[in-house]
Amino acid sequence: MVTIVAVVILGLLGGAGAYVWSAFQPEVRKLLALNEPNDYTGSGTSPVDITIHDGDSGSDIASTLAKDGVVKTSDAFYTLLLHTKPDPVFQPGVYKVKKQMSAKAALAALQDPKNKLQRTLTIVEGDTEASILPALAKTTGLPLADLQAAAKPADFGLPAQAPNLDGFLFPATYTFDPGVDAKTVIKTLVDRSFQALDADGVPADKRYNTVILASIVQKEAGSVADMGKVARVFQNRLDQGMDLQSDATVAYGAGVKTVFTTDAQRADASNPYNTYVHQGLPVGPISNPGDDAIKAALNPTPGPWLYFVAVNLKTGETVFSETEQQHEQAVQQLQDWCNASPANDAYCK
Repeated sequence: MVTIVAVVILGLLGGAGAYVWSAFQPEVRKLLALNEPNDYTGSGTSPVDITIHDGDSGSDIASTLAKDGVVKTSDAFYTLLLHTKPDPVFQPGVYKVKKQMSAKAALAALQDPKNKLQRTLTIVEGDTEASILPALAKTTGLPLADLQAAAKPADFGLPAQAPNLDGFLFPATYTFDPGVDAKTVIKTLVDRSFQALDADGVPADKRYNTVILASIVQKEAGSVADMGKVARVFQNRLDQGMDLQSDATVAYGAGVKTVFTTDAQRADASNPYNTYVHQGLPVGPISNPGDDAIKAALNPTPGPWLYFVAVNLKTGETVFSETEQQHEQAVQQLQDWCNASPANDAYCK
């Protein structure tokens, strides 16, 4: 067939042949292409990334692959899909494949989880927005400025009085696809926080104060086992109208990362997080608490304690006291521990 067509073309090129060629060129080219394969062979050449969007159909994916040069034609890939059982399932995301792959090789590549490009970050309990946003920028490749600009509490359903996102950037492991935008990244963390609060049974009208208390418990408790007792100390002080006197809140407001605070820092009334001079809970959370701290804040361990102090900063061993005299004795234990060995100096700052 190809040979006959070629001969006819050569004959027509004389005289009126130019007109005929012009008129029937598209049809002739189709005839010539009948014997051309519509698929590549082999596993491909140079790497290329393609995106499968949420809701893409098999024909959508086939078109994407053909457009990006992965497969030779969309028909080759789509026909393969129709004859593959069980039906292939595609997960939205960005995949690393190669140009000029056979349809079969392309399908295998898209079904291999190793080819899905993902960026993973683990946020630990007690982290703050100041350290989380740079970590997110590094993980996702987004500019830090974009994340900072997107970090507006009101845009994510936080209370109007929330000064920042702290308390609602839930500590967990997150995986982000390439190309994700800043607002979606932050929303993922905030939504996960709301999910945890709902799962823990935190009433909507108590959500903000519970998170504030949980954020303090997260920073102050020496161990998970002590979180309920630490929460009880702060709740007892709130109930009795006593100042919380948390060094962790003072340090957060002062922008320092130390266990102990100075006399000047504790006397600074311009620090809205200073619970030595401002009664009640601070103006907002001071960290991002995990489930254990949230549960402790919601259901503190029953007890009469009004004071606590970690007497071994390495192990987190903590003494809980009912009276100021008992507390002073425990503070002396801490001072003795700090002075017991030069190795303890790193903890006693």
